[in-house]
Amino acid sequence: MSNIVEPLADPLVRQIAARVRTERERRRWTLAQLADASGVSSAMISRIERGESSPTAVVLGKLSAAFQLSVASLLALAEGAWEPGADVPGVRRGADAAEWRDPGTGYRRRQITGPRFPAEIAEIRLPAGARVPYPAAAFAFVRQLVWVLDGRLTFHDGDTVHELEAGDTVELGAPAERVFANTTGSECRYAVALTRDTQP
Repeated sequence: MSNIVEPLADPLVRQIAARVRTERERRRWTLAQLADASGVSSAMISRIERGESSPTAVVLGKLSAAFQLSVASLLALAEGAWEPGADVPGVRRGADAAEWRDPGTGYRRRQITGPRFPAEIAEIRLPAGARVPYPAAAFAFVRQLVWVLDGRLTFHDGDTVHELEAGDTVELGAPAERVFANTTGSECRYAVALTRDTQP
C-alpha cells in the first residue's frame, strides 16, 4: 500500500482524480455504472477519484472510452484545470509543462498544446519493453495521427501491425483496438496529434 501516499502529493494525479469524478457526475453515473461501462472495478475508480491511486495508461484508456473521450482529451482536461496560464496563447516553456507517468509501464506523456488550442498534441516517451493497449472506444469521435520522433514503435491497429521508425507517421482511421509497443532495448519517443471528429 506504499503507493497510496505518493499520488496524493502529485498535483496532476489530483487533477486526474477530479476530472474522472467530474466526467462521471456530468453523466449522473454511479461508481457501479462507470465500472460497468469501463470494465474498471468500482473500488479502483473510487481510489482514483480520491487521489489515492494513480491510474495506469490502460485504466485511463478504459475510463476515457466509457466517457467517449480520448485518453489525450481526458488528460488535457485534467492538466488544463491546474496549469498556470494554460489557456493563454503564447510561449509555454518545456520546463513548465506537466508530465504524467504511467505507474504500470513508466510511459511518460507531456501535453504540448493548451486546452483552448483546436488540436491536441502530446509527446510520449515509451520505455523499452513497454506495451500499452487501448480499447476501440478510446478512439471514438477523434481523428488522430502518430508521428515517431526517436526510436522504433510497434503499432497494432486492429489486426494490422506497423513497424514505425523515426520520421514515420500513421493516420488512424475508424476506431479499433490499438496497442503501442516498444519491443526494442531503448526508449521510443513519439507525438500524438488529434482533433475532435464528431461530438458524442
